[in-house]
Amino acid sequence: MKFFFDYERPELAEIFKPAFRATQIYKSVYQRWFDTFELMTDLPKPLRAELAGQWDIRLPAVHRRFDSSDGTRRYLVRLSDGEFAETVFIPEANRNTICISSQIGCALACTFCLTGQLGLTRHLTAGEIVAQVLVGQRDNHPANMSSSAGFNIVLMGMGEPLHNYDNVMKAIRILHDEDGLNVSMSRMTLSTAGLLPGIERLAREPAIPNLAISLTGPTNEKRNELMPINRKYPIEQLLDAVRRFPLKHRQRVTFEYVLLKGVTDAPEDAIHLVRLLGGIPAKVNLIPLNEAEELGYRRPSDSEVERFQKILIDHHISAFVRKNRGNDISAACGQLKKKWAEVPA
Repeated sequence: MKFFFDYERPELAEIFKPAFRATQIYKSVYQRWFDTFELMTDLPKPLRAELAGQWDIRLPAVHRRFDSSDGTRRYLVRLSDGEFAETVFIPEANRNTICISSQIGCALACTFCLTGQLGLTRHLTAGEIVAQVLVGQRDNHPANMSSSAGFNIVLMGMGEPLHNYDNVMKAIRILHDEDGLNVSMSRMTLSTAGLLPGIERLAREPAIPNLAISLTGPTNEKRNELMPINRKYPIEQLLDAVRRFPLKHRQRVTFEYVLLKGVTDAPEDAIHLVRLLGGIPAKVNLIPLNEAEELGYRRPSDSEVERFQKILIDHHISAFVRKNRGNDISAACGQLKKKWAEVPA
């Protein structure tokens, strides 16, 4: 049985005959939310029966959903091998966000991230990545079934997206397809810890989502300690690649910077960051650490966070403090660790 969500529409046009059937079925699945071929009455009945025996168009089941007091929802999506993909829906005033995972676990072992403690179990397929978006969309937009309007997609869940490059880019193309969800590239953001070959490869793509860099340490010494990937691709090489990255008019690269008390939150760290980002069209998302008992770091005080932000702003760098969302259900940034997967609901 083939998993429909693993396939791009041009691939399906090579499989289905006549080729226009691919577009018919694509629209039925992605825009009309059909999960059985029997509902596709624009197809001949014998064809519907044949396709039902060959293709799975059902979304993976939600093993558990956790609802935060702030409206955030965290999903454990059960995959065919029994593993879980973690997905987070974040409601916002102007546009909601669906945060999706690219891997089960992560190989990069950043010391301030719970996911990094898991190690890497496996890559997610393109269809498993796409399915997470559909789970978040359909559970939260029941009145808007035929449109992707109203949400952004961020690849900031479990895993390093550029470590699973081919599946991630295939998923992005599927989500972008005009006969599917038709999500604009400007509403998708890929976040990387700095996998340099992947950034260089991404720069050559014909259609590119927004780029976010998880930076955190403002010097090689600090980043080597916090993010082992920096030992292979140090800051200078990383930022050189970012400077060469193709950007559209008024587009900026987002730098994510985790504030760790006594480690990355000092005024001199802010000055280092200002110097690093010189000449780059950038904005900085400051992320006060989401504390967890398994981590050996602490969150700075609000005044320390504001002091750091003010230094950046005073040096003409757009800097925003990311609001803590979903902390009470382990859905906040850096907290995804399959927590409570086996605890009865």
